[in-house]
Amino acid sequence: LGVRAGPRWAFTMPAGKEDAVPPYVPFPFFLAYAAAALERSVVEVQLIDAIAEGMDSPSFLTAVEDWAPDLVLLETSTPSIDSDLALSQEIKDCVPGVRLALSGPHVSALPIETLKAAPQVDFVLVGEYEYTLRDLTACLKARGDLGQVLGLVWREADGAVGINPRRPLIANLDELPWPARHLLPMHNYCDRFAGLPMPGLPMWASRGCPFRCIFCVWPRVMYGGQTYRVRNPIDVVDEMEQMAHRYNLRSVSFDDDTFDIGKPRILTLCREIKRRNLGLPWTAMARADTADREMLEAMAEAGLYAIKYGVESGVQELLDAAGKSLDLGKVKETVRITKELGVKVHLTFTLGLPGETEETIRRTIDFAAEVDPDSVQFSIATPYPGTAYYLSLIHISEPTRLLSI
Repeated sequence: LGVRAGPRWAFTMPAGKEDAVPPYVPFPFFLAYAAAALERSVVEVQLIDAIAEGMDSPSFLTAVEDWAPDLVLLETSTPSIDSDLALSQEIKDCVPGVRLALSGPHVSALPIETLKAAPQVDFVLVGEYEYTLRDLTACLKARGDLGQVLGLVWREADGAVGINPRRPLIANLDELPWPARHLLPMHNYCDRFAGLPMPGLPMWASRGCPFRCIFCVWPRVMYGGQTYRVRNPIDVVDEMEQMAHRYNLRSVSFDDDTFDIGKPRILTLCREIKRRNLGLPWTAMARADTADREMLEAMAEAGLYAIKYGVESGVQELLDAAGKSLDLGKVKETVRITKELGVKVHLTFTLGLPGETEETIRRTIDFAAEVDPDSVQFSIATPYPGTAYYLSLIHISEPTRLLSI
């Protein structure tokens, strides 16, 4: 297994900097969960996070060649797809007979186009793929029928593309083993958000999001819709406690799509953190309209150090057109309460949503200044394949061109 970056926050390194560990290093959640699922199935696994290891391409290829695996899985993203496909060809060239699989949001949105454009690729694992990878390895070992592996798109012997039904989402997240952190350089994962002590423990307490933002690639492409699933909060705190102790970590970062949905669950989690007196500062990615004062107070008392609220625009009409379903008045109230509780606030905005003008950009900047967060982030709206935003804006007659945008 190899990974170039966490798929939700994909990025590429500048030329000449490939062997440097960047200041922000996201955790490869899906790869780590998939590796753990394979280990549970008694499959020999090596997991390489080349970004976190500071490995350049030659070093990575040497490591793969030395191990000589039967199957290599690479995670991909739209920003890095060209380099991902080039690397996949290099892997094929240096490991005779290796089978190559790709995963991630880009190829999940364009599986057929990917296989047609990249003859070196054997398989695409669509969406949430821990069990798809598990079943694929079992099928290859048994020389079974690839047509029975849900979530798989593959190249047949005659070059035709086989397409299986999408795999149903994992209904019970608690049945998954915790990520295979023992295969990764845990002290290299870094998000120094608001001065959070490092090294930290990246975690998921839930998957998915019930909201319908037109620009969001994650729920629609990786999860196939707006289903929201949660873990048992006791198991979440067990993981916090045991992993932080095992790896001597100083904080926790919840990288959920939307952490603060379901007040009873959040209150239970906070009570359990307090009961165990973990003493770990933590952060979360959240919405400003799914938390009230009681929830925020409980989170702060349990060690919430800082929180990220996705706002996207300071213009209500643009939010409504983008499917954000967020009341800016509620944003102001929630930010005020959060700051009153001593929790640092980071707001994210997305410039370039449908209807954006110079005047609306100015209004967004003014809104950000008015609510006065501790930090702020302005991103450029990007129509990634598979999103409603992409489908509403782009029509390309040659599907293979979609692999390089």
